[in-house]
Amino acid sequence: MTKDTTHPRPDAGYSLLEMIATMSILAVLVMGSIPLVENSVKRDREVRLRESLRMIRMAIDEFKRDSYGACPQGSVVSGNPAAVAQGGNIPSDPRSRAVIDDCKIFETDNLDRYPPTLDILVEGVKVKPRGLNITGGSGIGEGTKQASEINDAKELKKVYLREIPIDPMTGKKDWRLRSSYQDMNSDNWDDINVFDVRSASDGTALNGEKYKDW
Repeated sequence: MTKDTTHPRPDAGYSLLEMIATMSILAVLVMGSIPLVENSVKRDREVRLRESLRMIRMAIDEFKRDSYGACPQGSVVSGNPAAVAQGGNIPSDPRSRAVIDDCKIFETDNLDRYPPTLDILVEGVKVKPRGLNITGGSGIGEGTKQASEINDAKELKKVYLREIPIDPMTGKKDWRLRSSYQDMNSDNWDDINVFDVRSASDGTALNGEKYKDW
């Protein structure tokens, strides 16, 4: 009986050369995919950084809008914001429905009335409704309100941020701050107000820009 040599034995394995070739191909594929994975992770962090910057800057702008008409010179509170508004001294901005009513948070050198700190956006400030909410009276009786009662608005506290977001590039809440009296290249905050924020990272983005320049 002749031996069949056309078919390999069922228990025949790969040769050493075949295993080396296979492992080499796998290594090339893995090494080629690493940069793609790293870029994907980096891109996700960049998206979160842009969103965090947008969120903080929107809160700063909203605080600034609510500061119009607040705290006349020498005042402790803003008084009746509606009376100031009727004088035409407040820029018309339908997005602002409140006026800041706590002048103690503003130092004399913060003439632009931006937030004195980043934390105050989370802590909140006392505000009053912008304008009077006057309803028609029903004559003398139970539904009648005196002018002093109409102007006496309920004390409210407005919060502009739920929390200070973490910088995805540093993993910390170590944002670089800039006041309205500093240029964009200033490295040290002057403690006057918070006009803008930027990342504390010195890293470079996928588009070649520095994160601190965003």
